[in-house]
Amino acid sequence: MLLSNLALKKTTALLRQSLLTAASIALTASAAASEPQAVSYSLLTEPDQGLSSIYDLIGAATKTIDLTMYELSDTTAEKLLAQAAADGVKVRVILDQNLEKSNNESAYSYLSQHGVSVHWANKKYHATHQKTLTIDGATSAIMTLNMTPQYYSTTRDFAVIENDSNDVAAIEAIFNKDFTNSTVTPGDGDDLVWSPTNALTALEGIIDGAKYSLQIENEEMSDSSIVSALESAAKKGVNVEIIMTSDGSYDSEFTALKKAGAHVVTYTEDAPLYIHAKVILADYGKTGANVFIGSENFSNDSLTENRELGLTTSNTSILSSINSTLTSDYQGGTPY
Repeated sequence: MLLSNLALKKTTALLRQSLLTAASIALTASAAASEPQAVSYSLLTEPDQGLSSIYDLIGAATKTIDLTMYELSDTTAEKLLAQAAADGVKVRVILDQNLEKSNNESAYSYLSQHGVSVHWANKKYHATHQKTLTIDGATSAIMTLNMTPQYYSTTRDFAVIENDSNDVAAIEAIFNKDFTNSTVTPGDGDDLVWSPTNALTALEGIIDGAKYSLQIENEEMSDSSIVSALESAAKKGVNVEIIMTSDGSYDSEFTALKKAGAHVVTYTEDAPLYIHAKVILADYGKTGANVFIGSENFSNDSLTENRELGLTTSNTSILSSINSTLTSDYQGGTPY
C-alpha cells in the first residue's frame, strides 16, 4: 500500500509538471503569435535597380492588389496584374483621367478585359498623381515613379516598400473611398503625407525643422510657400542643396534661392539623367535626421489640388542610400 501511495504521488507530480510545461509552451506560443510584425522598409532606386522588386511584389500577392497610378503603360506590370486576377486575386486599379486619360486608355482596356476592376480617378482632383501599390492589405510600395517603361533607364526616381500596419491600413482606407469617388479625409497612419490635406504643412515642417542640411530633388519649384521656406532655411545657415532638371522655367526661383544662400545644380533636359524624384533629406548624419519620399512636386496643384501620397522615415539604411544618391547627383549637376 505504501509503495502504491508513493507511486501515485510520483505519477501525480509528473502529470502536474507535464501540464505546467504544456501550459508554459502554449503561453509562449500565444505570446509569440500576438507579437506585432516587425516593421521593415526597403528602397528602390531608379534607374539603377529596375522594376523587378515591384514586379515581384505583384507576383507575391495571394488575396488582393490595389494600384493607384498616374500613368500606366508598363505591359509587363499589366500582364502580371492580369495573371494575378486569373489566379483568383482581387485586383483593383485606379488610373488618372484628368491629365493622362489618353495615355492610360490602353492599360484601362487591357486590364478591364482580363478580370481587373479598373476605375477612372475622381475628377474632383486636378489630377490623381499618386503612385502606390498595396498587396494583401499588408505591404505597400509608395513611389515617385510612374509605371512608364520609356523613362526607366534615364529617370531618377525612388520607391519605398513598407509593411507598417498603420500606414498600410490608411492607404487601403483611402483607396476604398477613391475607388468609389467618396469624400474622405485621409488618415496619416504613422508617417504618411497626403495631398490635398497635409502635404504642404508636412513639407514646410521638414524644411523649417532642419538645423544643419537639406538635400532636395524635385521636378518642379513653383510653390511660393516651399520656395520661401527654403530661402529661410538657407538664411539661417542650413546647407541647402537643390538638384533639378531645368529648362529655364524656374530661373526666378533659382535666382532667389541662390541669393538666400542655397546651392542649386541643374541638369539639362537632354542629359542622361532626368530628375523626376521628389525627395527632401533633412539633417543627414545628425540626430533627428529624416527623409520625405513621395509623389508631391513643389507646385500649388500638387500640394493642394491633386491626390498625392508620400511618407517620411528615419530608417537609417534608407537615409544612407538617399544621401549617397543625392550626393552623387549633386556632384554631377551644373551649378546654377
